[in-house]
Amino acid sequence: QVQLVESGGGLVQAGDSLRLSCTASGHTFNRYAMAWFRQAPGKEREFVSIINGDGSITSYLRSVKGRFTSTRDNAKSTVYLQMNSLKPEDTADYYCASTWDTGSYYSTPNSYDYWGQGTQVTVSS
Repeated sequence: QVQLVESGGGLVQAGDSLRLSCTASGHTFNRYAMAWFRQAPGKEREFVSIINGDGSITSYLRSVKGRFTSTRDNAKSTVYLQMNSLKPEDTADYYCASTWDTGSYYSTPNSYDYWGQGTQVTVSS
């Protein structure tokens, strides 16, 4: 049974940093691309970033590029999202998701097979 467990969310002020973690179990971690999505109240789930199985390819939502960095430690079956220079508009529940790494990467939620339960990030102004 595949499980993804996020952690690291919290309440911070604008300009602060947070690092989210997502630890996976139940699948061969380095064969899966790992994505981060977020969902703000009343809004649709939004793609934030993706990192491929060996960590050599990343892609980001335009509004977070240069501020957020996704990395992974395959030995620990964990993917990270380092979020710097946080803004109030980054406030959302953040979810990690995984899909088999085919070499093609998508930003739509239905392209992902497994999801974590989410971790809340609140950025005050």
